[in-house]
Amino acid sequence: MSKFPLDVLERSVFPFTTCDDDDVILGSAFGEDVALTRVGGDILVSHMDPIVGAIDNIGWLAVHVACNDIATSGVPPRWVLPLVLVPQREDEALLKRIMQDVARAAREIGVSIIGGHTGYSANLARPLVAVTALGTAGGRKPLQTRGASVGDRVLVTKGVAIEGTAILAQDFADVARDLGLGEDDLAEARRLVEQVSVVKEAVAVAARGATAMHDVTRGGLLETLLEMASLSQVAVEVDAGLLPIPPVVSRFARAFRFDPLWMISSGTLAVTVPEARAEDVSRVLTEMQIPFAFAGRVVEGTGVSVRRNGETERYGEIRCEEDELARMWRLYPRVE
Repeated sequence: MSKFPLDVLERSVFPFTTCDDDDVILGSAFGEDVALTRVGGDILVSHMDPIVGAIDNIGWLAVHVACNDIATSGVPPRWVLPLVLVPQREDEALLKRIMQDVARAAREIGVSIIGGHTGYSANLARPLVAVTALGTAGGRKPLQTRGASVGDRVLVTKGVAIEGTAILAQDFADVARDLGLGEDDLAEARRLVEQVSVVKEAVAVAARGATAMHDVTRGGLLETLLEMASLSQVAVEVDAGLLPIPPVVSRFARAFRFDPLWMISSGTLAVTVPEARAEDVSRVLTEMQIPFAFAGRVVEGTGVSVRRNGETERYGEIRCEEDELARMWRLYPRVE
């Protein structure tokens, strides 16, 4: 599943999402993954995200991905509402398994399931799960994607392309074997999904002075950095040699011929941090045993520059409709 291009959103979506409610602090806006609404003396942070591409553990993954977006605002998630659609009325066993996974993820994060919707549609080839997640700021100032400033350092956690590689190992296992990957590769890649939550580290990093933060979802790290740069009206320079890329991701990237920097990677955070706060942020991530690397800088200008293999590639165009996992589904559409 891919997003619509930005020009389509500007023509056919955003003109119809205007809001005159004074209590809406942040409504529908490109690159901002949460809405901020004033409720009484607090701020409600909300987000909704769908998943179709992942088959196994789809309910678990959907809850974690939605809650990640709340946490990247620096606010802990508190409540979720899942929408679960399966292909056939007879798919009750599938529905039950998805809901068990939803409940398991909710327990792990510490959020409450407060409602939602379940149903079936014969037009679906695979189940669809969409989760709305909510949290209250509780006196915190929510971070926005547009907060990066010139001079900030760019920090990346855990590893690039971890979610997409885990999904390939789970849902494209036969293809992976045909491409020369072994059972040990598959097992190691599947375990990457255990790193998908960013809730604890995102809240901790925000409290220590991060200026902008985004979880790396569709479009991968490059799309994430392009959105952060565009909304903040700055440029980002990255040294790919400093990025944390797990060896198993590199093996899958070679076999499937995908670019890890354009691959979905829930579980990875892209963060901008003022130089004066870098040591404090490093300390808390080390204490939490979260792998990370400072891989770039925020500078004046526009777009994203990536230095790799001795050359510098420059990217300026928002490409939210593209993602390497979506391309894999197009290349291997009969995966079950």
